[in-house]
Amino acid sequence: MVASLASTISSPDGPRAAGGWTVHLHASATSTNDLAAPLPGWHAVVADRQTGGRGRHRRSWVSDQGGLWLSAVLPTPGPAADWAILPLAAGWALRSALADLGVTDTRLRWPNDLMVGPAKLAGILVERFRADTAVVGLGLNLLNQPETHDPALAGQTVRLADLIAPVPVRSVVLDAILERLAHAQRLIADRSVADLLPTLNTAWTGARVAIEIDGRPAPLTGRLSAVDATGRLQLDADDGTRHHLSPLQVARLREIL
Repeated sequence: MVASLASTISSPDGPRAAGGWTVHLHASATSTNDLAAPLPGWHAVVADRQTGGRGRHRRSWVSDQGGLWLSAVLPTPGPAADWAILPLAAGWALRSALADLGVTDTRLRWPNDLMVGPAKLAGILVERFRADTAVVGLGLNLLNQPETHDPALAGQTVRLADLIAPVPVRSVVLDAILERLAHAQRLIADRSVADLLPTLNTAWTGARVAIEIDGRPAPLTGRLSAVDATGRLQLDADDGTRHHLSPLQVARLREIL
């Protein structure tokens, strides 16, 4: 059972803490990650829409009214290397939260997209603005229609409204996600990442991909086979070699369908 966070959600003028989180609600934001950057751990920013939402490599992200645009600040004590798996753990948290709400048949596209078939349901961007925290930015399509703002997205996205009925209200979805993010943070802090790996690996491995790597002239092609406790991707390449790749090495990953 997910405890309600309704009492924690307030205007930016007076957020109140409850259930371990303080949530700041904005009608509009350029980027919720930027607003969350100076905040301490266990604070989160939610906007009705973003005017400058971004993904990896600063690619633009349509963040129209009706979606969930969330940035959650997680404490990251200790060496940065201990938290390398956080982007993947955040994907696990999002997928698990939606499963709790009845959303099935989702998969992760390494390292930061939640997919239903070939269509994107959500994206994740983890940024480190300070040594002791990480901002987990998350964009989830609920009732919004991103293709009306960018026709190129037609057929490329899917919404929660396309998958389940009735669609849970945004505060319920927010509750579920924040609870799971907190659980993922605890597992990493307690060095219990191995508990995530079985579910995490079944969520995204098996796909055949082409991976562009910084400094390498040609993409590596092969099949994803695992992720380890440090967050490195294991690729069984078409030429019979095996590669272990840090997320920081990957410039682009493209699925070969």
